Amino acid sequence: MPEVVISGTGLYTPAGAISNDELVNAFNAWVDQENDKNKVAIAAGELEPLARSSSEFIEKASGIVNRYVVNREGVLDPQRMVPLIPERSNEDISVQCEMALHAARGALAQAQVDPSQVDMIIVACSNMQRPYPAIAVEIQQFLGGGGYGYDMNVACSSATFGIKSAVDAIRSGSAKRVLMVNPEICSGHLNFRDRDSHFIFGDACTAVLLESEDIAKRKDGYRVLGCHLWTQFSNNIRNNFGFLNRADEAGIGKSDKLFVQNGRKVFKEVCPQVAKHISEHLESLALHPSDLSRLWLHQANLNMNQLVARKLLGREPAAHEAPVILNEYANTSSAGSIIAFHKHSLDLKSGDKGVICSFGAGYSIGSVVVEKQ
Repeated sequence: MPEVVISGTGLYTPAGAISNDELVNAFNAWVDQENDKNKVAIAAGELEPLARSSSEFIEKASGIVNRYVVNREGVLDPQRMVPLIPERSNEDISVQCEMALHAARGALAQAQVDPSQVDMIIVACSNMQRPYPAIAVEIQQFLGGGGYGYDMNVACSSATFGIKSAVDAIRSGSAKRVLMVNPEICSGHLNFRDRDSHFIFGDACTAVLLESEDIAKRKDGYRVLGCHLWTQFSNNIRNNFGFLNRADEAGIGKSDKLFVQNGRKVFKEVCPQVAKHISEHLESLALHPSDLSRLWLHQANLNMNQLVARKLLGREPAAHEAPVILNEYANTSSAGSIIAFHKHSLDLKSGDKGVICSFGAGYSIGSVVVEKQ
């Protein structure tokens, strides 16, 4: 079987940035309005007042300071608190395709590959703009790629599962060059009126080009040593939005049609499993955690990443060993670990090894062990 290399990565960052202070000001203005509207019921003890948020609370709970969104308008309006992303006609390019083209062209340029040489495209992300036609096929059309494409969804683990699918396609001979793209518009499914989660997500798009090593022009990419996937059903991270919602009007507009989670249970159950998952993956490759120069972890929560790194390494990791980007980008779902890889992989030397790992709803965990060429 041919060796597979990551020969290019790309990143699209939306122009709209929202700081914690801006988000908190909008949230607290809404809270004050609601509490004032219900002041009689609150005074009578019939209703609990809504709690305000704070930038200090957000940073301590998550490590997040800023996030980028497709459109700030609407999110910071206390009367709306939903991003304003106008629908486009069927003849216009979709929002996710537009984001993907920016990231894809960056990955192709780094790999010195023309779009026409791509013979497979995978779009892997938490939410698709539409069920069909596939966003991947639209990207194929506007990018000028060949071959075929399809969409897949494994929530926050979509990118690592997408890489595994790309590696398998190349090793089986189904493709020689695969473009794996993660256009995440997380602001679209975030409840900006929920104190426990209104700060979590941001928007971004990443792209990864994988090639058979024998045809790769770039010679300082990353060889894929192995991929390891794991899933186990859990209700602790959920989003019930779907095409059947209209079949029961009673559920339309309910909070479970947006992102919901039991954060404490997720933290307690997922972190140990992630460290175990990576350890077992390394062992299967005759490697040890001490052989790793870098951990590109899923960027959901700073405390989670620090705990996973400590459990895996058996010590406190240095900042460069487990780089963090969520302070700037927040949680971008499947794109997070790829943003970390994109921004913090060029400095390693030939022979250095690392692991890209994502984890989230499912539960799902995916890890990709790589070695610098």
